Amino acid sequence: MTLTARDPRAPFTLMGDRPVERPQRRRGYDWVLAASALALALIGAVLVWAATRDVQKAAGADPNGYLYRHLVNVVIAAGLFVAASRLDARLMRFFGPLVYAAGIFGLLLVFAVGSTINGAHAWIVLPAGFEVQPSEFMKLGLVIGMAVLFTQRARDRDPDRPPTTADVLWALGLVAVPLLLVLKQPDLGSAMVLAAAAFGVLLAANVKARWTVGLLVVAVGGAVLVVKLHLLQAYQLERFTSFTHPNSDPQGAAYNITQAHIAIANGGLFGTGLFRGPQTNGGFVPEQRTDFVFSVAGEEFGLVGGAVIILLFGLLCWRGLRIARQADRIGQLVAVGIVCWFAFQAFQNIGMNIGLMPVTGLPLPFVSYGGSSMFAQALAIGVLEAVHRHSTLSTDY
Repeated sequence: MTLTARDPRAPFTLMGDRPVERPQRRRGYDWVLAASALALALIGAVLVWAATRDVQKAAGADPNGYLYRHLVNVVIAAGLFVAASRLDARLMRFFGPLVYAAGIFGLLLVFAVGSTINGAHAWIVLPAGFEVQPSEFMKLGLVIGMAVLFTQRARDRDPDRPPTTADVLWALGLVAVPLLLVLKQPDLGSAMVLAAAAFGVLLAANVKARWTVGLLVVAVGGAVLVVKLHLLQAYQLERFTSFTHPNSDPQGAAYNITQAHIAIANGGLFGTGLFRGPQTNGGFVPEQRTDFVFSVAGEEFGLVGGAVIILLFGLLCWRGLRIARQADRIGQLVAVGIVCWFAFQAFQNIGMNIGLMPVTGLPLPFVSYGGSSMFAQALAIGVLEAVHRHSTLSTDY
């Protein structure tokens, strides 16, 4: 038997007349991605501690209480990350619909047994004081659900061809259900993130340009109509008014933004130092451990501290796109959708802290205090790792 020459790029060699598959090895973890998420979570622990330490002490409570709870959330999130990363990403088309259906079930359950917190009927209160926000998990469910839909419908035709009109309509139907349920709560911030993640999946699926342009026009037109027809809740309309006219109600609707701006301005280039921020220590910024946690970084660590957080998000998104480039079709769609989720939510949160975006009540991914958001984001990073691990590398003898 003679050994024929082979192309080193080929997936198999020919030994005699019998094809022999070349050995494949799976990738390991993307440790830069995991380290970026962990670094953001640990920075968040310090910022949450700084935001709550003096306020808790003044109230006679444990000044380290939120720090401990945040660290417990990080540990639980790490376990969820490991579990999700061990999944076989090649089976995503089978468990993807279950993830989407579970998210829809959670959103429906809110209307049956949910509670209203900060104006949004978006929470399910569990025993021992635990709270779950199903819309956070729906973000991942929607991304995976859309990815499965596009890949399954393209299975019998050229996968490089753009999705058909029927494909896009099915995908929009998949988006519309959770979007309407979240808007009904009402949770405008989560609805915006769902729309951004879905738009990212549509772009990654190579939908025709007329669809993307048309959806952008419809989104802008819909937003204008919602405002003109006074369909927003009173507190939501006040938030937009305070964004467009920050001096209209500085002691009312614009109070949060004004105090956050003062805190960030206090920080200068290098910040006032940990536990030395007058705005933070005095508790002047409402919701500073969640929505306005970036103002703590701006005040106590300055422009440099804020830039480090932004750079870590940039690093995380870059690694996610790198994973998308190396993945199979379904992995590409999932990775791009998750990156769009993180990128938009980080931009929205930081933007509302510095006055570039209106206040929508979105936490800063991994940094803000909150179990539901931390757990959902850890699962998403784990799914990215699963996609990465099952992108095979060919090896030569």
